[in-house]
Amino acid sequence: MRARPLLLGASFVLAACGGSEKSATPATSSTDLTGAGATFPYPLYSRWFADYARKTGVKINYQSIGSGGGIRQLTAGTVDFGASDAPMTDAELAKAPRPVLHFPTVIGAVVITYNLPSVKQPLHLTGDVIAGIFSGEITKWNDTRITSLNPGASLPAKDMLVVHRSDGSGTTYIFSDYLSTVSSTWAQHPGRGKELRWPVGLGAKGNEGVSGQVKQTEGAIGYTELAYAVENKLPVAAIQNAAGAWVAPSVESATAAAAGAAARLPANTDYRISIVNAPGTGAYPISSFTWLLVYASYPNAVKGKKLMDFLHWYLAHGEAMASSLDYAPLPPNIVTRLQSRIDQIAVGATS
Repeated sequence: MRARPLLLGASFVLAACGGSEKSATPATSSTDLTGAGATFPYPLYSRWFADYARKTGVKINYQSIGSGGGIRQLTAGTVDFGASDAPMTDAELAKAPRPVLHFPTVIGAVVITYNLPSVKQPLHLTGDVIAGIFSGEITKWNDTRITSLNPGASLPAKDMLVVHRSDGSGTTYIFSDYLSTVSSTWAQHPGRGKELRWPVGLGAKGNEGVSGQVKQTEGAIGYTELAYAVENKLPVAAIQNAAGAWVAPSVESATAAAAGAAARLPANTDYRISIVNAPGTGAYPISSFTWLLVYASYPNAVKGKKLMDFLHWYLAHGEAMASSLDYAPLPPNIVTRLQSRIDQIAVGATS
C-alpha cells in the first residue's frame, strides 16, 4: 500500500483535514507560502511541496480542506493560493479580492469504487446506471440494470450503501459534471456542483473519508479519486464511455480523455474547461484537470516571486512525478503554454 505522506514540522506542514470545510491553520513564521483546497490531488501535492522544500528551502503550508474551502480561503485572502478540482465560476471570480488565474496541474480520474467480496472481476457500469444508483432509484446490487451489464458476476441480493462527500468538493463537481452530461434527469436534480442535496446515502469527509467508509462497509459504493482507491486496495468499475467502449480508470485512459484538449483551446484561454465524457475509444469518461488558483497580482514582490518560481518548478519537474501516484501529467503543449502564462503574474503590484 502506498502511504500518503503527512509531513509535520516546525517550519513545513501538510495537514490532511479530511476535506472538512474549515479555515486554514495560520502558517508558522518560517512558512514562505500558504495554500488550501482540494483533497483530490493531495497525494501528489504533498510530494511536490516536500521535494521543493528540500531542493530550494522554500516551505509551503498546504491545507487539504476540500475545493470549496480552498476557494473560500482564497476569496478571503487568508492564503497565497488555492487549489480546486472545480474551476471557479464567474460569480466566485467576481468575489475574489484580485483577479485569479487557473493553472492546471495534472489530470485525475474519479472512480466508482465498491465493496463486494463475492465479485471477482471489475464491474461494468454505464452513466445511466451510476445516476440511478446515486439518485436512489437503484437500491439492490442484483438489480437487473446492473446484472445485465455484468453477466456471470455473483451480485448479491443486498442493499446498497451509497457513500458521497459531505463537504464542498471538487471531486463531487467532477462526478456530478459527468452525470449531468450523460443523464438529463440528473442534470435537472441534483445537478452539478461542489455541494449537492443528495437524494440518498451517507456523507463522508474528503476522498479519504469516502474510500475509508467503502472499505469498511460491505455493500457500499462511492466515488473517489483513483489514487485513494489504489491506496486502499479497492476495486474500481469500468465505465462505458462516449464511444461505447468499456474503459477502466488509469493514467493512460485519463490522458486519452485530455488528448486534443490543447488543440481546442484558444490562445488566451483561462483553462476552465471540462473534459468529462470525452470522445475517443480509450478515454476514461470521468476525468478532469485539477487547478492551482493563483492571484494575477501580488503586492508582496518577494512572496509573488517565490510563487512564480514554484509554478515554473512544478511544470518543469513536478509533472514527472504524476504517473507514479496515479495521476496523468499534462500534455507537453499545455506545459509550454502555462510556462509562458506565469509571466503574466504581476509582482509588487496591487492590480
